[in-house]
Amino acid sequence: MKKLNALAALVASTALAAPMAMAQDMADSLTLVSWGGAYQKSQKLAYADPYLADHPGLTVTWDESSAEAVAKLRAMNEAGNITWDLVDVVAADAIRLCDEGLAMEIDPDDDLLPGDDGTSAEDDFGDLLVSDCFIPQIVYSTTFGYRTDMVGDTPPTEVCAVFDMDTYPGKRALEKRPINNMEWALYCDGVAKDEIYDVLATEEGQEQALAKLDTIKDDVIWWSAGADTPQLLADGEVVMGSTYNGRLFSVIEEQDQPVGMLWDMQVFDLDGWIIPTGLDDDHLARVQDFVKFATDTQRLADQAKYISYGPARASSAPLVGTHAELGIEMAPHMPTDPENSKNTLLYNYEFWADYRDDIDAKFQSWLAK
Repeated sequence: MKKLNALAALVASTALAAPMAMAQDMADSLTLVSWGGAYQKSQKLAYADPYLADHPGLTVTWDESSAEAVAKLRAMNEAGNITWDLVDVVAADAIRLCDEGLAMEIDPDDDLLPGDDGTSAEDDFGDLLVSDCFIPQIVYSTTFGYRTDMVGDTPPTEVCAVFDMDTYPGKRALEKRPINNMEWALYCDGVAKDEIYDVLATEEGQEQALAKLDTIKDDVIWWSAGADTPQLLADGEVVMGSTYNGRLFSVIEEQDQPVGMLWDMQVFDLDGWIIPTGLDDDHLARVQDFVKFATDTQRLADQAKYISYGPARASSAPLVGTHAELGIEMAPHMPTDPENSKNTLLYNYEFWADYRDDIDAKFQSWLAK
């Protein structure tokens, strides 16, 4: 009996010691890469701050370089020096990074927590698991905001108003990359929505899109950071501009600027985490622990308290309520709301994963002319 009691004590002490050893094996710093602005703030409030409260010895550093994630991770990999721990990227970039071996593959049911309702992680995220390396967080859209005091008595209701310089004179803001711009250009040049990517896959279609963009090129301010367009709108430097719907929510509802939202032909997209390959063991352990926490049902629902992006987990949707500070219902501000999603474009991940480098080169050459 004494031997059995001693054995039980040994097992119990080992079980207690194991989590402590694991904790000691985790890095005491974490570098998170995101987009800055309202979106990064929502991540900080919903994910990072609660995690830090449970891990007081940890320091978190934010890097706002997600727009350059592919190029920078390529460079880090070549140099053999990975300085980022966890990177927030759009789904298309996650696919590219996965294909190039720059992002780790994950097993949703092993690496992520099940939903609060008992649903497996794989079923909870469902079709949003668009890559073996991608951990979805939110559904968002890229759409247009406009100055309500600069559009006269007939505010725009359709995306092609962007190309209507006669009715809506003034500067536009467009992202300094081909994605979305090429699709909108073809659509507003008469290409049917369900044919856009077939046309864009051809040399002629690419030239057609650039020719349409040529019609407003002299009046475009090109942006590379998500905060640019909201600031340009707030300052009255542009009459309309593209950006993420959450950025526009912030400038409209939180800053009370004279800005309206144009939902027509909003481009649905996904955003989430990738874990870079090449992390040392202690940083990888810390990242995996954080990811399980940051992507659980409650945390994804919590993010919707601060920004108008839909949570990627099905189990999170019923938990979305009012804005944490404004007290307003968030559902009408979601891109997936029925009133907002009457005419949308689904982002084609496979197309841009295949064509991104070639069309990027052509687009940058066109910009330089």
